[in-house]
Amino acid sequence: MFKIRSGERWGACVALLYIVLLNGLVISRYADRFMALSDHYRRLMLRVFHISGFDPLTYSVVSDWATDYNIYRHPLLAFMMYVPYLVNRGLMWLTGANCVQFVVAFILVFCAFYAFVFLCRIFREVIGLARVDAWLLGGLTYSFAFVMLSACVPDHFIMSMFMLVSTLYVAGRKMKSGQLLTRRQTVWLFVLTAGISLNNGIKVFLAALFVNGKRFWRPANLLLAVILPSLLIWGVARLEWHVYEWPNYAARQQKKAEVEQRRRDNIAKAFMDTTRLTDTVLIRASIDRIIAQKAEQRRIRNSRKAWNKNIGKPIANGEFSQWTDITTPRGLSIVENLFGESIQLHQDHLLQDNLTTRPVIVKYRYALNYMVEGIIVALFLLGIWCGRKSRFLWLALSFWGFDMLIHVVLGFALNEVYIMGAHWLFVLPIAMGYLFKAGAETKARLPLRFVVLLLTVFLMAWNWALFIDYLI
Repeated sequence: MFKIRSGERWGACVALLYIVLLNGLVISRYADRFMALSDHYRRLMLRVFHISGFDPLTYSVVSDWATDYNIYRHPLLAFMMYVPYLVNRGLMWLTGANCVQFVVAFILVFCAFYAFVFLCRIFREVIGLARVDAWLLGGLTYSFAFVMLSACVPDHFIMSMFMLVSTLYVAGRKMKSGQLLTRRQTVWLFVLTAGISLNNGIKVFLAALFVNGKRFWRPANLLLAVILPSLLIWGVARLEWHVYEWPNYAARQQKKAEVEQRRRDNIAKAFMDTTRLTDTVLIRASIDRIIAQKAEQRRIRNSRKAWNKNIGKPIANGEFSQWTDITTPRGLSIVENLFGESIQLHQDHLLQDNLTTRPVIVKYRYALNYMVEGIIVALFLLGIWCGRKSRFLWLALSFWGFDMLIHVVLGFALNEVYIMGAHWLFVLPIAMGYLFKAGAETKARLPLRFVVLLLTVFLMAWNWALFIDYLI
């Protein structure tokens, strides 16, 4: 599966060069700070690294191993980074420098490269496109802004894209050959995919359902391939929380309580130094009133900060419902962020983090950007229509639909939905592939190729220019 075939080599070489150049840009931007040895890698990297809302936690974990990721969202990712951490420690010992950027870049390049190769194989082997059309749609995918960025930033998204595209490729081949997705394959794909990002594990079960049909619902399959792996992942996440995170959480809560108590003591002391009251009940009531007033003032100040203001109101404040969002505007988010920023960067507030300085909604300066967005959405919809009878397309759309459910309907991370683009952007060119297939033997073939080539060239020029400008 990982062998590069003779007919793929030229296209694969171009893709590899493209991905290596992207990683070289990021490495050169931060090497002077991150190659120095430190006792506080996490603090250093969170303070220095800024590319949109991406987190440099992988740099931190591979420099000084810890379970820094959100455990319930990325239950196995820290453990997957343990071997790279050991490699980096060995390189530190040999070179006297922190080589974390190069170790992480190797992972990013591998995942981005094979995601590209497998995506092009989907176009060729599953949809049945000509090689030139496969490379063209693959190039369009990697011209999308947040696929391009995910391929070179130290976050988990390109790893997730690699696993999702791999799952689609395996499922597509099974469909073409009439074979079943075995329980072992389902379990391995689920553990790796959900271990990186838990919500994506659902997509593996969707793939098994589309490939195996009614056999998916057999009790033995549900028990061994769905329920037990899910319980295993959940059990590992809970165990990880109690062993690694709970002591840190308890220490943070204790520190907050101590800070709050010192604040209350200082207010009480200041009041007692100036008051003429002698009644202890009135004194306590006055102190409590002052404490409440100051707490409300802090709440108002915090509500005006970007990290608080840009996060929408959740449905509830439960363990998982707190991640929802019912106030961020859906229509503008779809235009400017979902099909906007994720595909072509905005010039204003370029790659700023909306938890610090970027507003949730940023508009493009030029009508041309909206025209490009409209053409991409139109090609996507036309592709869905042309492939409406394809079971594989509906599998890919189920991946996309699940993301739309959690992001647009429930509002999970809707304020920065473009960050998640690598989880679903590749579905757009897959749908377009069916438009190419429908026009393969008609006069529409050349105009389609020309339009997609023009889009690819424009997006690469636009996104690369802005990205380089931001880094420099």
